[in-house]
Amino acid sequence: MDGSLQEHGRRTAENAARTSYGRLLAYLARAWRDVAAAEDALAEAFAQALDIWPTKGVPANPDAWLMVAARNRLRDGARARKTREQMASSLLVLAPTDSEDMPRIADRRLELMFVCGHRAIDAAARTPLMLQTVLGLTAERIASSFLVSPDAMGRRLSRAKARIKDTGIAFEVPGEDELGERMDNVLEAIYAAYGQGWDSTGSDDQTRKGLTEEAIWLARVLVDVRADDAEALGLLALMLFCQSRASARRVAGGYVPLAEQRTELWDLDMAREAEAVLRTAGALKRSGRFQLEAAIQSALVQSRLTGNDMRHPIWALHALLAQQAPTVGNLVGLAAATAEVKGPQAALHELSRIAPERTADYQPYWALVADLLRRIGTDPQAQSQAFNRAIGLTEDHAVRQYLLER
Repeated sequence: MDGSLQEHGRRTAENAARTSYGRLLAYLARAWRDVAAAEDALAEAFAQALDIWPTKGVPANPDAWLMVAARNRLRDGARARKTREQMASSLLVLAPTDSEDMPRIADRRLELMFVCGHRAIDAAARTPLMLQTVLGLTAERIASSFLVSPDAMGRRLSRAKARIKDTGIAFEVPGEDELGERMDNVLEAIYAAYGQGWDSTGSDDQTRKGLTEEAIWLARVLVDVRADDAEALGLLALMLFCQSRASARRVAGGYVPLAEQRTELWDLDMAREAEAVLRTAGALKRSGRFQLEAAIQSALVQSRLTGNDMRHPIWALHALLAQQAPTVGNLVGLAAATAEVKGPQAALHELSRIAPERTADYQPYWALVADLLRRIGTDPQAQSQAFNRAIGLTEDHAVRQYLLER
């Protein structure tokens, strides 16, 4: 058997799993109105692809092939569970698969995200459900982001999928009366996906590869749909600012923090686009969390490019952000900004105000504590313990090496 054919088939199937899963699942779930059944069918389709493509060759349209295989699985399942009359009404929902259908799938991912934000679904499950069903993250990975056990997250997601099926939630973008409350969850999910991709630079987790581009794409589509939503614009600006510096984060395999990055490696066109998007959001005069985060990123970029001292404006923005959205990440960010304005001791005082159970496994917290103790220069044992904790919680080899060197 041709080894190159096998390798090509395997790699194509794996790439489709990374890049097409969310689009395909959104299309199937919307058509079949059963997220769990669509997930099972798509998983079997990918398994078939891994079995068939390496031996018989890759089809001309891999996504269409996977769609047909998954739909066949759904139809077979319907035949096994229902009478012919019951099955017929379900099959009417399914139109024949054509390659011409595929370009429309991208927008349907957002439709599925809005479905996951329905008020009938437990509020704590909405954003995690979007991350799993639309963006393909595992329950284990999502659980780590939300600081709960994988088992608890798995049960939460299963209940949410059953709720969608049992209540017959409409697979459509909601009306204006519900759009606002669902938008918050959609924006949170897109940003969480971006964060997972951003943190995967040194990871072997293939599912997370490309999530940064995917999140930016979804934000662009959302802005096209809701051009007057200031927070959607703010989120897009925030991610563009961060992404503009992506190439400078690694040099010769080593991690480079923002303060030490070479600005000539930044994508300044993307940074300028981010600035323009942020101005558009600001003109709407409806401030929010993502606009504040984007404004912080804007100030950081301007500080590096112009040499101007932006420490006080950055600290003030962090204070507003922590007041508006007191997440553990924003509180740690405020402490880091405080260190630059008031010194490391004041920053440690800020950190001491965060409940210990919120920071126990939060790597940025321990990395900041270690750095602050290093700057103060006292209590080497506490400093060593904090560095060891931060290193132990770090998945990225380059960041781990950077901390070890510190």
